[in-house]
Amino acid sequence: MMTKVKICGLTRPEDVETAILYGADYLGFIVEAKSLRRLSVMRAAALSLPAKSSARTVAVVVNPDDALITAITAQMKPDYIQLHGDESVGRVAEIARLSKTAIIKAIAVAADEDMKEAEHYAGVADFLLYDAKPPKGETVRGGHGLSFDWNILTTSPLPKIWALAGGLTPENAAEAVRRTKAPILDVSSGVEASAGLKDALKIQAFMKAVRNG
Repeated sequence: MMTKVKICGLTRPEDVETAILYGADYLGFIVEAKSLRRLSVMRAAALSLPAKSSARTVAVVVNPDDALITAITAQMKPDYIQLHGDESVGRVAEIARLSKTAIIKAIAVAADEDMKEAEHYAGVADFLLYDAKPPKGETVRGGHGLSFDWNILTTSPLPKIWALAGGLTPENAAEAVRRTKAPILDVSSGVEASAGLKDALKIQAFMKAVRNG
């Protein structure tokens, strides 16, 4: 099965166009979360609109309240809501019921124990995204360009659909596919010129590396 690609942290129309042009399968927009790539709900809705017929859109949030979830589903109408915070299994289920939208749950990974914790979410999220834990003391959840030991994935049970994130670049994307057999690769800072500003050549190179191995 061909590995799919999610390009996350999009902030500009031209970057959305580039991601669509080179065949990204999922486009991620960080909505009202602490990040250099942060967007308002209205801005995320406008940016994601051109992608509706070409890729699946993802609203990335951190510990959202009900009001934010309601605004996102009403204005942006994403294909997925990605929960990247400390949401409990119960809270994930609540958000799924409230939004009536497919859910991605991000899991911060540094050790085997984190993978065991992740198993609890497998029944309530549509798929899990395994990402590197942020640096100690860092309040921004993703986009740090850090990876974790991929060997952890080989010794843990994995759901049928899952995504790998953290420190992915055009240079290591093919290796990530070979070593982890990830159904989806999620990239953000690895295809940027600077935080929030994507580099078209890097997006092209990343997609080529994944597609051609």
